[in-house]
Amino acid sequence: MLIDLTQMRPGETGVIKEIQGGQGLMIRVRSMGIRYGKKITKVSSHFWRGPQTIDVGNMQIALGFGMAKRILVEVER
Repeated sequence: MLIDLTQMRPGETGVIKEIQGGQGLMIRVRSMGIRYGKKITKVSSHFWRGPQTIDVGNMQIALGFGMAKRILVEVER
């Protein structure tokens, strides 16, 4: 099932399949270690469009709601 990062539940794991955005967004997320095929785990999300925290490799990253909405992840439910 392909969903955006904001729809993942805390503790859920998935693989990044698509990043929808321009060159600026692509450069920004790549510099954080977020790439196609990378396995991520959602740590937490905040109420009402707040930051989304994910685990990528050995680090935790907090993404804004708008940026997280553009990252599509394949999860098994």
